[in-house]
Amino acid sequence: MEKIKVGIVNYLNAKPLVYGLKQSSVIHDIELIADYPANIARQLLEGTIDIGLVPVAVIPHLKEHYINTDWCIGCDGPVASVCLFSEVPVEQIETVLLDYQSRTSVALAKILLREHWKIQPRLVDTKTDFRTDIKGTTAGVVIGDRALEQRNKSAYVYDLGEAWKQMTGLPFVFAAWVSNKKLPDAFIAAFNQANEAGVNMIPSVVATTPYPVFDLHTYYTHFINYQLDQPKREALQLFLAKLTEHTKEPVVMEQK
Repeated sequence: MEKIKVGIVNYLNAKPLVYGLKQSSVIHDIELIADYPANIARQLLEGTIDIGLVPVAVIPHLKEHYINTDWCIGCDGPVASVCLFSEVPVEQIETVLLDYQSRTSVALAKILLREHWKIQPRLVDTKTDFRTDIKGTTAGVVIGDRALEQRNKSAYVYDLGEAWKQMTGLPFVFAAWVSNKKLPDAFIAAFNQANEAGVNMIPSVVATTPYPVFDLHTYYTHFINYQLDQPKREALQLFLAKLTEHTKEPVVMEQK
């Protein structure tokens, strides 16, 4: 049988889920394809993968989609690795550089800038690493492992997971296992069990992942929240509704 192509993100936050897959017999049925979130989303749109741990903002762009498993990359409050970084308080920000690596974090940032912080800075879409340009009144949305590093460099750190919680009272889902077709029930059941096993093996994941920048056990147990429970599903629907609402309005973005 042809293996199912599975897109995974090469970020620390996905390691427990990927670890579970690699420790499970389901690994023999899949081909893992690693990249950063926006590229995994693009591959799912193009149909070059069958299922991926994708930014949920891609969902409205899929002709057909299925949210699989009880697991995701989410948070219920601060997430630590998706933040708006600045040298000045948020009300003084004039320009925001938007991370090219994730659709969801950028979309969430736009919603929060307008509805939570109530500011309208100039938005600049990026294509390469821009962290050295975060200075003066120019802020930046940085995600993933680079965000954990940036926490030690910027004077002001505005956590997007925490801001969403303050605004809505809900948790947030950054990425979920989404397929562009219905996959066999038996496979999804095994895939789900593998995810659960990985989340239950966090001490082993930490032991095999040296990372001096941030305490990973704390990151995996206090910041990232992996279970795709009902409150997160409700939060996902609210986010997608806001995303649809915001995309109806014209947004002029520069390129960097």
